[in-house]
Parts: sequence; C-alpha cells; structure tokens
Amino acid sequence: MTTAVIQTQGLTRSYKGGKSKFALQGLNLSVEKGEIFGYLGPNGAGKTTTIKLLLDLIRPESGKAQIFGLDTRASSLEIRRRIGYLPGDLNLWKNLSGQHVIRYFSSVRGTPIPAYTNTLIERLEFDPSRKIRAYSTGNRRKLGLILALMHQPELLILDEPTNGLDPLVQQTFMYLMREAQNNGQTVFLSSHLLNEVQAICDRAAILRDGKLLSTQGIHGLSDTGFKYVTLTLREPQPALNLSGVAGVQNVQVDGLQISLRLSGDFDPLLRAINGCYVVNMQVQEPTLEEIFLTYYGDKLENGGFKSHGAVEVK
Repeated sequence: MTTAVIQTQGLTRSYKGGKSKFALQGLNLSVEKGEIFGYLGPNGAGKTTTIKLLLDLIRPESGKAQIFGLDTRASSLEIRRRIGYLPGDLNLWKNLSGQHVIRYFSSVRGTPIPAYTNTLIERLEFDPSRKIRAYSTGNRRKLGLILALMHQPELLILDEPTNGLDPLVQQTFMYLMREAQNNGQTVFLSSHLLNEVQAICDRAAILRDGKLLSTQGIHGLSDTGFKYVTLTLREPQPALNLSGVAGVQNVQVDGLQISLRLSGDFDPLLRAINGCYVVNMQVQEPTLEEIFLTYYGDKLENGGFKSHGAVEVK
C-alpha cells in the first residue's frame, strides 16, 4: 500500500495547447507522506505548470495525478480542503487589512480562526492591522504563509515561499517546515534558493525543459562522484603537472597550495604526487548549487543565472 501523498503518471501539458513545445512532458513523480520535497528548475522548466495541474487550475493533455489517493480532477474540491497553498504570485485585496483577509479565509473554510494563527503572526513578526497595499513584498509573503499554514493542513504546496523574506525570517520558515513535518504534514516546496532546499528537504526533483532529470535524496543528490581537493605542500614543485592525471580537473596553483576537482578514486592523484611532502589535504564535497550546475552546464550560465552564492533557478 503506497504512502504517496502526491502521485503523477505521464503528466503532460503543452504551451498554449500546441504539440511542438511541452511545458511538462511525461512527469512521473511521487511525494511520500511526511517528507519535505524540493522541486527545482530554472524559469520555464515546468514547476509552476506542475503545481497548477495538481491544483486543477489547468488541465493536462495526457496523464493523471492523484493527491491523497484522489484524482486531482474528479476530487479537486475535497483535495483543496486538505491542503495549504502559497502561489508564487500572491494577489490579495489591497484595501483590506491582513486581519480581514485572515478572517475571510477562515470563513471560507467554515472554521473559526485557528489558535495557531496567532503563533504564526508572532513568530513571523507580522502586523495584521495594516492594509495589504501598505505591505512590503516580504510582509505579503508572510501573510501568504500564514494563510497557507494556519489551519495546519495535511499537505503544503508552497511556490517560492521565502521570496522577499529577510534571512532571519527565512530561518523561522525553515523551523516552521520542520515542525510541520514533525506534526505529520507533507511539504511540496518549489524554491529558487538551492541552499534552502539543501537545508530542509529530504528529497529533491530537478526539472529541465518540462522533463524530470533526477529525483533523489538530498544526500544521494550530493553524491555526484566528484569533490574538491586542496593540497598544501612543504616545498614548491614547479615541475609537478597534474593536468593529465585521471579524474583531475581545474588545477590551480597558488604558492604551496594546489586546488583541484577530483572525479573518481584518489589513487591516480596520490601516485602523481608521490615524492612530494604533503603538509595538509582538505576534501570538500560540492554544494547542491554546484551539483545543479553540473546538470545544467552552460545553459545556466548562458541564461544569466549565477554560478556562485544563491543560484536563482526560477
């Protein structure tokens, strides 16, 4: 018996109903109960299309999707009662206050304002008395998080949840996600910050041009077969040439320090430096951002995405 909260089979959607370009092509995806699942890809990869299909906001041309074991088309209303959703672009009534919007959402759900709402307001440092038009981007995002989280739904579908939040609030968000997971909730999180996914997600899927490239545990995704090695020698070795050593790439020499990228085993490297006195050797695993660049290569750079810091992959 499956424990999948989200399950898709061959989910396909074309741009503007055409057949020449796919927004999503043959997506087979499974998100298990109680996990925090990251959904990654650059602009146009198909992330938002996937979310809209799951919520029955648009319809697929082929394939199907289930949430809680229910068909997303036939049971969309029942499914929506059991989820919390934060869209990437949150448009609310500008003349209403945050408190009025919270009350309205509770009335639509047919329940009083949950007690957990006040906890969220306090922890996110949100002022519900102000009108929507007076809120900054970050404060509108806080309100969106409160609306999605306050009824503690079984499933959270969050599209770019920390966009516009300051670092301290982002940290609070991560704590809230871990607490939701400990409470038995499932989180499907589309993020443009790969280090955020690396920090809180159990598994992650990577999309490119509407196709699923990889779905792995965060630790498995990090196991790419390469690592960064820094050697510190006791004496300069001007004749030492590592460029032809199996698995060695990107060699940089700075005085007594040699930095390189190593794929595969250490043995060819160790044989190449035999006879050199190595004072220290440091080995660093790649970050998820660097791993992502190995999947996308030049396309990321040509598309203007950053190759350092927080890689934006909307």
